[in-house]
Amino acid sequence: MKGTVYRSTGSWYEVKGIDGAMYSCRIKGKFRLQGIKSTNPVAVGDQVIFEIEKKGDEEIGIIKEILERNNYIVRKSVNLSKQTHIIAANVDQVFLIVTLNNPPTFTSFIDRFLVSAAAYDIPVVLLFNKIDTYNDEQQEALIDPETGEEYLTMTELDQVRHLMQLYKSIGYKCIAISAQTGKNIDQVKELMLDKISMFAGHSGAGKSTTANAIQPGLELKTKEISDQHKQGQHTTTFAQMFDLDFNAGIIDTPGIKGFGVVDIEKEIVDGYFPEFFERKHDCKFHNCLHAEEPKCAIKDAVESGDIAISRYESYLQIIGGEEDNYRTDKYATP
Repeated sequence: MKGTVYRSTGSWYEVKGIDGAMYSCRIKGKFRLQGIKSTNPVAVGDQVIFEIEKKGDEEIGIIKEILERNNYIVRKSVNLSKQTHIIAANVDQVFLIVTLNNPPTFTSFIDRFLVSAAAYDIPVVLLFNKIDTYNDEQQEALIDPETGEEYLTMTELDQVRHLMQLYKSIGYKCIAISAQTGKNIDQVKELMLDKISMFAGHSGAGKSTTANAIQPGLELKTKEISDQHKQGQHTTTFAQMFDLDFNAGIIDTPGIKGFGVVDIEKEIVDGYFPEFFERKHDCKFHNCLHAEEPKCAIKDAVESGDIAISRYESYLQIIGGEEDNYRTDKYATP
């Protein structure tokens, strides 16, 4: 029988068959040894072929084959750095939930996620959540150490507006939302029609709360942010797909702390930065890595402010093979 994987716990899989029924399935040991380097050879969203076997009075599904994937999104395994973890497969789009400070979402994390999604042809929409909680008045006066001039820091809303403008200028769709108040949730629902959408982001960013706002009654578990560390507490342990009542599907995923880019040669990374790609042909050398090379159009654009320094730093981290180091500078400054 053919079916779609709706939930993965690592050893058991909930599969929705073409008959509409849900089946608890496993994979046999040999299946894991067929050249699959991922920690989870079967992922939520996979189309599979399975058979039902009877063990006494119990019926258990056995997954025999994974059908060819349209795409998948993958990252380095947290505990096994030489292996990968497939977050979800056969995804039409990803909504990446971004929060300013509760918890903070750093630009390095956003950029790594965007590169990985682009490498597998998965569109990403950035949802700037908790917009109702940000201060638009509190500013701090600082002194520029070089000029001695006084300047005011950006308010929280200014920072969000700046980030949204940065990614919009690159070509990404950005929506400011509040999962708590429902602000702009209707725009998200409209984008989800007739598609399978994955929600991703840090723990505590509001993935499950947003899903609950999109479809009241879904009742995904949520938890408060830790006051001490301003980090979320994991509530979604395993990825899971849900059918929504307006002809859409959603994949809720566990919170991602860091995001390691997988299997992308450094020579082609610039192709996944749209603002780099449109300028790279103006570099003196056709194989320019935009690092130490002279007469580089990318470095010139960074110097002139046409490319954000945060994006360039993310690029250098990726081609340098650096892990996501959870940078302390949250965002690009204007």
